[in-house]
Amino acid sequence: MRLNNKKVHLEIQPSGKRFRGVLRTTSRENGKVIHQTCGHIPPRDYDTLKLVQAALQGNVVLKSSDDAMKIIESKEYGASAAFLQLAKNIGLDKIIYSRPSEQWVKDCLAMIIGRIIYSGSKLALSQIWSDSVLWELNNVSGQVDVDKHCYASMDKLLERQENIQKKLINKHLTNGSLVLYDITSSYFEGEYENSLIAAFGYSRDSKRGHEQMVIGLVCNEKGCPVSVEVFSGNTQDASTVPKKIDEIQKKYGVKNIVFVGDRGMVTSSNYEKVKGLDGLNIISALTHREIVKLKEREIIQLDLFDKKKIVEIQDTEGSGKRYCLCKNPNVAAKSTETRKALLNKTKEQLEKIANSNRKTTAEKIGARVGKVLLKTKMGKFVKWKTTKQNKLEWSFDEEKIYSEELLDGCYIIYSDVPAEKMSAEEIVSSYKKLRFVERAFMNLKTVMLEIRPVYHKTDERIKCHVFLCMLAYYLEWHFLELVKPLFEKDKKGKNRRWTKRFIIERLKSIRQNKCRICGVETKITTEANREQKEILKLMQISI
Repeated sequence: MRLNNKKVHLEIQPSGKRFRGVLRTTSRENGKVIHQTCGHIPPRDYDTLKLVQAALQGNVVLKSSDDAMKIIESKEYGASAAFLQLAKNIGLDKIIYSRPSEQWVKDCLAMIIGRIIYSGSKLALSQIWSDSVLWELNNVSGQVDVDKHCYASMDKLLERQENIQKKLINKHLTNGSLVLYDITSSYFEGEYENSLIAAFGYSRDSKRGHEQMVIGLVCNEKGCPVSVEVFSGNTQDASTVPKKIDEIQKKYGVKNIVFVGDRGMVTSSNYEKVKGLDGLNIISALTHREIVKLKEREIIQLDLFDKKKIVEIQDTEGSGKRYCLCKNPNVAAKSTETRKALLNKTKEQLEKIANSNRKTTAEKIGARVGKVLLKTKMGKFVKWKTTKQNKLEWSFDEEKIYSEELLDGCYIIYSDVPAEKMSAEEIVSSYKKLRFVERAFMNLKTVMLEIRPVYHKTDERIKCHVFLCMLAYYLEWHFLELVKPLFEKDKKGKNRRWTKRFIIERLKSIRQNKCRICGVETKITTEANREQKEILKLMQISI
């Protein structure tokens, strides 16, 4: 018998008073004979195993085709086994609970891994037991009870969330390290009458008319997620910052942190609330309005913005703030081009109103002008009035347009980190690491982990669902770090083929087959090919 074009033989080994069989493939590579285990036959009597051994060698005449080897079942094996082994290698099972042999911990691992491989609802995941070994590897045989193995285990996981996050923070954050924090939203479909989480608010998904939740995520400086929190859908981003800083420092015990948040999170009022806290430093960015105010106070000059280097300015008011002036020429060109297009559109519409000969009133002209300026958002550059003859007179404020153009592509990163601890270049680089959190949200909200649609209707289950998704991203983050050489190889080559989904699909194609040989049932796993072996080697696992 041959498997993957390799000869299969059976080794018979003693097992107590009986014997067990080990199925191995044999091949020759580089002049060496290679043996690889592909399956086992549980303990049986010696004569039965000898018959199977002879059949594999072709030394017996089979009475009928029913006695020949047949594959009677095939399940996905590679991805489930690989991610389960990776989860144990990074200690995720023990992070969830100190006794990982508990069944609810295994259930949670199945849901976390299933989120990466299959996504979908918990009910759908419970029904893949006939097509995948995921649940079987986690000690659940046969049909899965969704209430027992999913919902009940989720309830226990939620009880452990604070302890789990404390372990993650202690593992991945140290005193003085960067803390990346950002917020996103995810919308609901359907009715959530008794929910304190589902509420109308600013939707980052542009889904008006849908209730939503707000999700705050904490990552370390490399983008590894360590904490997540679900807020009501009408929560303002900035309102979560002081509490989150207090939580990290006091509840989780990381006394010295450099908190990095974007300009929408660390507002000027927020900065006033938290500045001076023992062990806390801030890195954030100024809004456009704040940059203009600094210019008006003559703390900065526009000619200091340089596209090649970062210019640092110290706050003259003694606040300890360091302003790092930067300019992105690509953004500058794009902003200027966009403004010109909008100004041309504004001009076209206003000229149409001004040249109209139909009878009208000043109020109607004002309404039409307001509608145009609201649409193009160019109102601050337009000076207009209506004449006694109910005609529109207007012009562009060229001085304002020129002043605005000078600020195109200019941005200011500020911090109160002392110069001896961090240079201006390091401050700007640290702020740009917020892209790691944005990448996490992209993974959580799109095709890989699919935090929505949310199939749960109670607030506790919603919170746990989001927490499960974060733990899935935690596992995926380690996976992506390990297989990074594959993506780097793609960048150097002409044909790009390595993606997260492609890698997972390659692993999923490693199957576990239930076979019947001479009436004896056994399980044989397909041997990994060259690509699959490369993936497994990078993941530092063997299955």
